[in-house]
Amino acid sequence: MRYVYVIQQIELKLFYTINRNYNKKMANRYFSFITHLGGAMFMIIAVSLMLIMSNGSLQLTAKASAISLTISHIIVQLVKRFFPRKRPYVVLNEIYVTNKPLKDPSFPSGHSTAIFSVFIPFVLYSPTLLFSTLLLFLAFSVAISRIVLGLHYPSDVLVGILLGSLTGYITYALVKQIFL
Repeated sequence: MRYVYVIQQIELKLFYTINRNYNKKMANRYFSFITHLGGAMFMIIAVSLMLIMSNGSLQLTAKASAISLTISHIIVQLVKRFFPRKRPYVVLNEIYVTNKPLKDPSFPSGHSTAIFSVFIPFVLYSPTLLFSTLLLFLAFSVAISRIVLGLHYPSDVLVGILLGSLTGYITYALVKQIFL
């Protein structure tokens, strides 16, 4: 049990460090904007546009992203039901929180899961340094924004990143194996 307590204390310290240190005017604007890239509406529209506007192997990658987004969203909703962790702004005092807090459980981060589940197939499709770096920078910005805005603990975000990345990798590999 001592290990669980130590891990919880490390996570709280990390949460407070990220949440409080980024509470600056320009950072708040950036993170308040970028967080929406991981939202369901934006992800669905972005993947739908890629499906419509692409062809060939790029369209297969967009299909892998759409499948990955769907599967990861179902998993997130199931996990949230079985592990209804309260959001940080509900439990913790003296934190920065966005003016539009969410009501559903905190674990895992749906935004982090969504953006990684969609972006990882594209990173695998075109692993050029500039393109991959840009996508991963945006994805990690969304993930960090969830902590900065007081909506998630670091472990919520980490599990979302891992779940989205794994789902994205597996669906890309399967779509590539089946259709190419």
